[in-house]
Amino acid sequence: MTPARTGSTAIGIDIGGTKVSGGVVDAGGRIRVRTRRDTPDRSHTPAVVEDTIVEVVDDLLGQAVDAGLPAPQSVGVGAAGFVAADRATVVFAPHLSWRNEPLRQSLGERVDLPITIDNDANAALWAEHRFGAARDVTHAVMITLGTGIGGAVLIEGHLLRGRYGIAGEFGHMQVVPGGQRCECGNRGCWEQYSSGNALVREARTLALANSPMATDLLARVGGDLGQLTGPMITDAARSGDPIARELLGEIGHWLGVGIANLAAAIDPEVFVIGGGVSAAGDMLLGPAQDTFARQLTGRGYRPAARIVEATLGPDAGLVGAATLGAESVREVAS
Repeated sequence: MTPARTGSTAIGIDIGGTKVSGGVVDAGGRIRVRTRRDTPDRSHTPAVVEDTIVEVVDDLLGQAVDAGLPAPQSVGVGAAGFVAADRATVVFAPHLSWRNEPLRQSLGERVDLPITIDNDANAALWAEHRFGAARDVTHAVMITLGTGIGGAVLIEGHLLRGRYGIAGEFGHMQVVPGGQRCECGNRGCWEQYSSGNALVREARTLALANSPMATDLLARVGGDLGQLTGPMITDAARSGDPIARELLGEIGHWLGVGIANLAAAIDPEVFVIGGGVSAAGDMLLGPAQDTFARQLTGRGYRPAARIVEATLGPDAGLVGAATLGAESVREVAS
């Protein structure tokens, strides 16, 4: 890997379902200045989303000058969606209007810097590999638990993107034949059992059944189940609410089921768990580790991968996108 130039900076953009986060990142993975905007919803045209990205880039360039930072040399974009193997085209983004969108070309016509596009989970894993929980590891899997499940794979120190660029969509592995209907159109997908949506769905099911176990959760939202969120359930669990802890334990169990399946297929050294739901910490990871240990193929006769929490938190995608962009520029230059 070509070493970073001393004092160099790059812009990273992380595009999620609700916000576009941006920052100027130095060679050590530190965010020196940052900004954010709301993500235009999928009713808007691709041009509106690109307007938002350009606005973020312009803001960051101005902030870098004001802060006396070295001028950013590249822009890396991490997008929540399917990014083609050319790392230029967003094939499909579920929360945006992108369908076979030539994003690198569109942005390149408006931003006078080299641009790199990648999947947001790939960017997050790269950040954890360079600066976080998977540092000095050559074989790793990143699992991002949010509204759904995203993922990425590191093999021999390189991101595995697949022939068509869509590797790592673990959330749509089938774990329960004929199970819960998924937004992707199939049934029984992993993210229907281990995600923020699954956590909230199960809590609402209890409340709608008038279970006395859901009394505390209902009180937290004034009886309005539409206001119930994953972070609220996690907060209730931290406060000792037994049903909230039980629900997180179930999510953790299904997380362990999926990890055991992935270990059989990929055999990594470490699984890095990120995304908003991972904030539950040991209440989630403890049950996941227990299930993983029980279901790992060849258990007792093979090394078992470690399961660890991501260390860069919500900044991982931004830092990884910037780092991938900067390294792409250096590779071209060399």
